[in-house]
Amino acid sequence: MTVDPNSAGGGVPSTPAEKAKAAKAVALEAARIAREAAAAADAAEKEAIDAEAAAGATGTSSPTGGVTSSIAAGYASHGAVLELGSVMLDGVSDPSARIAIPLATLNRHGLVAGATGTGKTKTLQGIAEQLSAAGVPVVMADVKGDLSGLSVPGADNEKIRSRAVDCGESDWVPTGYPVEFLSLGTGGIGVPVRATITAFGPILLSKVLELNKTQESTLGLIFHWADKQGLALLDLKDLRSVITHLTSDEGKVDLKGIGGVSAATAGVILRELVNLEADGGDTFFGEPELETEDLLRVDGDGKGIVTLFELGAQASRPVMFSTFLMWVLADLFQTLPEVGDIDKPKLVFIFDEAHLLFADASKAFLEQVEQTVKLIRSKGVGVIFCTQLPTDIPNEVLSQLGARIQHALRAFTPDDQKALNKTVRTYPTTDVYDLEKALTSLGTGEAIVTVLSEKGAPTPVAWTKIRPPRSLMDTIGNDAISASASASTLTSKYGATIDRDSAYERLQARVSDAPNTDPVLDVPPLPVDLPDLPREEPQGPSAAERIMDNPAMKSFLRSAASAAGREISRSIFGTGRRRKR
Repeated sequence: MTVDPNSAGGGVPSTPAEKAKAAKAVALEAARIAREAAAAADAAEKEAIDAEAAAGATGTSSPTGGVTSSIAAGYASHGAVLELGSVMLDGVSDPSARIAIPLATLNRHGLVAGATGTGKTKTLQGIAEQLSAAGVPVVMADVKGDLSGLSVPGADNEKIRSRAVDCGESDWVPTGYPVEFLSLGTGGIGVPVRATITAFGPILLSKVLELNKTQESTLGLIFHWADKQGLALLDLKDLRSVITHLTSDEGKVDLKGIGGVSAATAGVILRELVNLEADGGDTFFGEPELETEDLLRVDGDGKGIVTLFELGAQASRPVMFSTFLMWVLADLFQTLPEVGDIDKPKLVFIFDEAHLLFADASKAFLEQVEQTVKLIRSKGVGVIFCTQLPTDIPNEVLSQLGARIQHALRAFTPDDQKALNKTVRTYPTTDVYDLEKALTSLGTGEAIVTVLSEKGAPTPVAWTKIRPPRSLMDTIGNDAISASASASTLTSKYGATIDRDSAYERLQARVSDAPNTDPVLDVPPLPVDLPDLPREEPQGPSAAERIMDNPAMKSFLRSAASAAGREISRSIFGTGRRRKR
């Protein structure tokens, strides 16, 4: 019913009272229409909600669900996968849209990046858990001790379970995993591990000592001389004794024989070695040397063992950490057989704080890292770099990384903005997300993801809610770590330091055995009357003497002496090749 203000009293209202009455009637009618419109809107909203619920029950998708399902379809795999989480769109996660990395592509390497506090460590923890459960051993750097919780089940609470459900993991249960705690050198709380100077090689040692290009070249020549002389460089005192000898009066001839080595440069290297020793390096370099086969183990239940390395006495030299891990990777490259493409990697190596590996690195070092990353995939080893900014990784290495898990970036400075722009350009194009805005808007535990599919093609970009770890997201404490290390079978193998005959002892012996140029002999006088000695009949050389005098035999012995432990065969990074065990 519509009220006509002109109809009151059969005509146009003329008095103020009639006008007021007509206006009130119009207002009441307008209020009624508004109530009917609100009721209709409520009914329409309820109908839309019911329709959405019905669509979910029957498996049909809403427009948003269609987008997330389309993204997730790009991550579908026929083989085993490592689950990362679920697709997010407009701030809402879709548990049915799962994001995962095929295990068969993990040897194509990966990158986990993001600002401090964005959830990188927990992402790595979750990756290590699933790899262990799949029977793949993992090697990780635990710089701050945050990852020791991998060894015990996590805290069970409603918040974590709710997040797990949002990520499509309805079967979440607290779980612990087999962990070995190792420390660089004898100054830590884990099982002590060491490397010899000879095996470490001049390029990696130059990185640790922060030498310049000229000093690195000089150190390489010093290693070459020691190898030629058969002087084993096992610990720091061995290398110090060699440099001390070469810079002494007795070693001037040897120093000139190397060529291109100045005494001043050798002296600089010697001082850097002394500083390294003061920082605890003397507890790391030596024997028994870590055998990389001990990193490729599974426990009795078939779970891959997670090896956590802590800094130990090298806390003041964090660059030692990443360089040591690079040495381990180089050793694996030398010792492991070619396997090609396999269903899952034999080992996954996780480089945390990867910027330390590349900061101020020499050209020779970067070239060797690039070569190692390129070639080690054929040995069945996957490498995951973890750092704050993707720009921390050289382009030549970054181009080799198939999986990208990018947590939030901060763009507070012009350099930050430049890094953000570069990061956006490294992702496949997407019409779903504004990547520049998304990378600065990600919440803790969220990441922008793209990986290689089983066909080797990049997957669609996915804003992903990362699933929570099942193990403890906290440290277990030094006492628990120390107790676990003491009970490890590796303690009996690596616990005690061995100091065998090497360059230091041989050079010391060379000095002590040097002939006296002005000997004073105290010989008692002979008696005056001595009986005549019987005349010795001349005899021919014995059979042994005849053999030894043979020129062919002398040549053979000289060759054998030269081959037996003289020049050490060196491979990638100039590291010494191991003898076959």
